[in-house]
Amino acid sequence: MRYIFKFPDIGEGLEEGIIVEWHVEKGQAVKMGDPLVTMETDKVVTAIPSPRDGIIAAKFGKPGETIHVGAALVEIDIEGVEGEAAIAEAALPQAEKKKTELVEEEGAGVVGTLEVAGNSIVLSASIEGVQQVAVTQGKAGRTLATPVARAMAKDMGIDINQVKGTGPGGRVTKDDIKGFTTSGRGLSGGNSQSNQGSASYSSAGTFASVNQVEVEPLSQIRKTIAKNMIQSKHNAAHMTVFEEAEISDLVSLRNRHKERYSSEGVKLTYLAFIIKATALSLKKFRALNSEMDVEKGNMIYKRYYNIGIATDTEKGLVVPVIRNADKLSVKEIALEIQKLSDKARDGKLTLDDMKDGTFTITSYGSIGGLFAVPVINYPQAGILGIGRIHQKPIVKDNQIAIGTVLPLSLSVDHRIADGGETARFINSVIGYLSDPITLIID
Repeated sequence: MRYIFKFPDIGEGLEEGIIVEWHVEKGQAVKMGDPLVTMETDKVVTAIPSPRDGIIAAKFGKPGETIHVGAALVEIDIEGVEGEAAIAEAALPQAEKKKTELVEEEGAGVVGTLEVAGNSIVLSASIEGVQQVAVTQGKAGRTLATPVARAMAKDMGIDINQVKGTGPGGRVTKDDIKGFTTSGRGLSGGNSQSNQGSASYSSAGTFASVNQVEVEPLSQIRKTIAKNMIQSKHNAAHMTVFEEAEISDLVSLRNRHKERYSSEGVKLTYLAFIIKATALSLKKFRALNSEMDVEKGNMIYKRYYNIGIATDTEKGLVVPVIRNADKLSVKEIALEIQKLSDKARDGKLTLDDMKDGTFTITSYGSIGGLFAVPVINYPQAGILGIGRIHQKPIVKDNQIAIGTVLPLSLSVDHRIADGGETARFINSVIGYLSDPITLIID
């Protein structure tokens, strides 16, 4: 029996993913749970396991190609078709597959139409009894190409019909587009510049020297960052308050204990104290730990305090979550920061690591910068930005002294939090950080 396994909906509203690496080949036997392919979604990089025992008859898509949820990933022979026969069938030239082929499979309980267009495959319709899968080629004369390749060709002014594809069945891939560009052929229908091999794509939509630009498809993470930033700006009324916390006592406390913690394998960072101070302050000011449901006309005040920490990675910004931060000690929070940071750096964060956050902290000061206007992690009500700790003259006990200052930038959704509550919240955070013994007493 031929079983078509489609890219599953793995939660969090994901719509598509990019193939990172295949773990199987045509003709290979697999067991249920064996990894088939590693996919990069807009939140995580994760391996997709096989749902059945069987033999891989066909794979859809190459590394770097985008697969939509519901599109076919692999065909698995469960029974009735030997591995070599499956390989032969999967290897048929596309020209031989232009006609509709019907495959009857007992007990599948589905009748559907499988349309092949690039790497987009959709199975629809359902009825009891027998599965009939109709495979059809795209429109006559239409070049087979991956969505990434089509988007690149459109942006770069390339007639994709002039590009020779090297993918399965002659499919045009992004590498074919890149090769076509660097060869200088066919740009904008074959203008004189491209024929001389000196034209390429530029951000202004014109053509310049090949070596002046480098074009790369957007990663799933970057697409999501862009989408979420625009969503936040369109749906929340941003207001930002700037403050400074004098943290000389906190610096002294940390210096006294960091070596002991280090000997226990714990890196005691200032962020651990800031997260604890934020969680305790959120318990006092519920508006900052809420969200607004405009459609139903409700405010949702959350009685749990899950702090997201914006983390810079090679692939982009991710926001793992420290759960129930109000109930954790500073040491426990420091351990959670280490664990999540390591997973983020190694690309091993899961969806569970990044969901259900109620408030976010972004720490850009370790890289550089004093103040910023952080963008709210919508639909949360606020985000706290942490600037670079530095020394500066301060007035203490009516005397000029050298103080250690932590810049803070708090953005809130002004629909939810008024100015007074916002100011009281940030003053609470400053109070905890200025007198860190209160983090234990409270």
